Amino acid sequence: MPLVNVMINSRAYTLGCDEGEEDHLKELAGLVDTKAREALNMVGQQAGDTKMMLMAALLIADEHHDAVRTLAAGRHAVAGSAEEQKSLHLRAEQAESKAADMLESAAARLEAIAARLAHA
Repeated sequence: MPLVNVMINSRAYTLGCDEGEEDHLKELAGLVDTKAREALNMVGQQAGDTKMMLMAALLIADEHHDAVRTLAAGRHAVAGSAEEQKSLHLRAEQAESKAADMLESAAARLEAIAARLAHA
């Protein structure tokens, strides 16, 4: 298991991860470091590590929650669009069918007129 050294709020931590996940872990640690510093500015420099990390976790959880809601709204919109497309496709098919029926009717009338003209 590879070990990765990361810095969070100017403190070094050595963490283990799966093979090939080292860069991802460093990226996540960078995110946590950013949020920890943001949290420290919110709660004050005198706050302990536990409170700072709790606030950082809450900030990350809030962003995650917003992202999940945005994704769900996007999925809902896509599903709605799919339903609209189905409805539009059905209406287009119905319009095509009606137009075909009207053309057949017009053709039949024209044939009848042509037949009458031929006998006249």
